This record gives sequence, C-alpha cells and structure tokens, in this order.
Amino acid sequence: MLKVANISFGYTSTEVLKNISFNAQKGNYIAVVGESGCGKSTLLEIIYGLLHIEKGAVYWNKKKLLGPNFYLIPGEEFMKYLPQDFDLMPFISVEENIGKNISSLDPNKQARIKELLEVVDMVEFAKTKVKNLSGGQKQRVALAKVIAKEPEVLLLDEPFSHIDNFRKNKLRRDLFRYLKSKNILCIVATHDTTDALSFADEILVIRNGELIAKDSPENLYNHPKSEYVASFFNEINEIPNNKINLKSKSKKSVLLYPNQIKLVEESELKATVITSYFKGDFYLIEANLNGEIIFFEHSTKLQEGFVVSLEIP
Repeated sequence: MLKVANISFGYTSTEVLKNISFNAQKGNYIAVVGESGCGKSTLLEIIYGLLHIEKGAVYWNKKKLLGPNFYLIPGEEFMKYLPQDFDLMPFISVEENIGKNISSLDPNKQARIKELLEVVDMVEFAKTKVKNLSGGQKQRVALAKVIAKEPEVLLLDEPFSHIDNFRKNKLRRDLFRYLKSKNILCIVATHDTTDALSFADEILVIRNGELIAKDSPENLYNHPKSEYVASFFNEINEIPNNKINLKSKSKKSVLLYPNQIKLVEESELKATVITSYFKGDFYLIEANLNGEIIFFEHSTKLQEGFVVSLEIP
C-alpha cells in the first residue's frame, strides 16, 4: 500500500502543496485533477523521490521512502515515472527503446516487447527509429517503455496529451486493462475528464495546493462539493435559488449539470436563448434566466432570442 501522509512542499517559502494525505492499494488507478499550477506534477515528483520534503512522509508497504537527499540517484526502484517530456533514445528503433527496460536475460523478452507494442498500438512501427515518429507516437512508445519493467507503482503526468482522439480511447482501455492485470498501482495527473471518470478507482481534486475532494468518480460527479469540483466533469450551472424561485430570499445556490435542466412546454421559469453549440448527439444551449447565464441540453438547435420554458430540479 502507498501512504501519502500530511505532505507539504514549496520551491520557495510559499508552499505549492499543503498537507496532502491519501492511501492507495496495488492495482488501483488514482486520478489527480486540478487547474494548471495547482501542484499535480509536484505531487508525482515527491512520491517518486525527485523532491525532498521536510513536512510529512511517503510510505510504501509501511516503509518510509527517504527521498533524493538519501540516494545518489533519485527515484525509487520499484516505481516508474513518466513526465510530460519523454525519455526516449531518438536514433534507435521503437522496439529497441522498449527493450532497454527489459533484461537481456529474460527468455521472453521478444514476446514481451510484442505484447507492449500491442498495448500501445505501435506494432507496425516496431522497426521505426524514434526520431521519425510524431509527438503522439513518441508518447505511446514512452508509455510502453515505462511499463516494460512492470513496476509496482506507475506515475504518469498527462500521459495522453499528445495523442489524437482516434487513438486515445482504445489506448486508454488497453493500457488501464493491462495495468489492472499486472496489479500495478497507477497514479495519473490529468486534465482529461475521461481519464478520470471512466477508468479511475478514486479521484483526488487539488486546488491551490490543497486536497479539497477525494472520492469515487460516481460520488464526485453525482455529489460535487463545489462548482470547481463539478467543472472538471462537465459544464456546470451554479444558479442562485432566487433566480429559480423569484419569491425566495435564500442566498444559497444549486449546482446542476446541463442535462439536469429540462425544456418543457410550459412553466413559470422562462429563459431566452443566447446561442446553441452542436455537440454531436445534442445541442448545448446557452440562455439567460432572470439575468443568470445557464446551460442546458436539447435535441435540436434553438434560435437566438427564442423564449423557452424550463424545469429545474
């Protein structure tokens, strides 16, 4: 088990991480989300052992990890960390890059290289030199390389940022299925809500260096504690109660996703359409509700200035 216990860290006197704590088991996938600069990458570097901390500690199977001040070469042997810049050798082939992380004494080395090429969908590029690959292809090779040693803990920083949507969905399914089969703990810093919602066992939400929410994807999505948390999963409406019920004097607001607001034939709630955004199988409608900008979903495009009746839970 990985235990992160009350860690705080700052590159200067200002702390970028403040009292972060969580536990993770082997085979788990933990997604870390938050706005740029909130401390996601710093957290991964601390866990891996690239940054020294004075406050708090990181434990693996109850053993305290000492960090870079105690090792000639920073980083834990049983972990692999893939930062946003890829550590690849450009003048050798894809399969040779992957093979660098597999012992030459392993009798199944070639079979394992082939398996990893299949996981990242790079079989047809096995003999291609890395310098001739696109950014997305290099990222897929880098992923295969870090899992080649089958680490106990895998830390990934925006692992699909260079990969187009055509490849991304299948790659995510194949990669996370592979990691589960090998019982590898995976912690991913990501901006991509699909990475978190569809695959994670638990999501950590960081804001201004603080861990403000920690729960399963289902619980965080269905019961967000704030607009900030909900905004990672979808457009979010934070509507004051007095905009829904004009007689209300309550200063509280309700958080609603666009799909929770329904267009009906008649109601007391009237909104004026501002614009419609095509989303594929629906339109996202931006509208003005008693001076408040809201978003809701509808099956067809609505004309600007059209007045609609809404049902809001």
